[in-house]
Amino acid sequence: MATTKSAKIEAEIEKVKGKIAEQQARLKELEQRRTEAENSEIVDIVRGMSISLDELPVLLQKLRGGETLGQIVPKSEGAVTPKTEDDE
Repeated sequence: MATTKSAKIEAEIEKVKGKIAEQQARLKELEQRRTEAENSEIVDIVRGMSISLDELPVLLQKLRGGETLGQIVPKSEGAVTPKTEDDE
């Protein structure tokens, strides 16, 4: 029984669809890993800023409003303030 051209093409289509599905799964995994890495980097940055959990939402809100860190981070006793471009 001979395989028809259309059957061969159909088999090739199914093969390609399988590869596409594998690559889509791989893409989803890589995007998830990227998000986790970005979140980890953000957590590291925030932890290094000597800002209390109470001050963090206020800081983020003001940053969203366009203020610079030098304008919004108060210099409290013993706290390390982040350097701004003006400090250098």
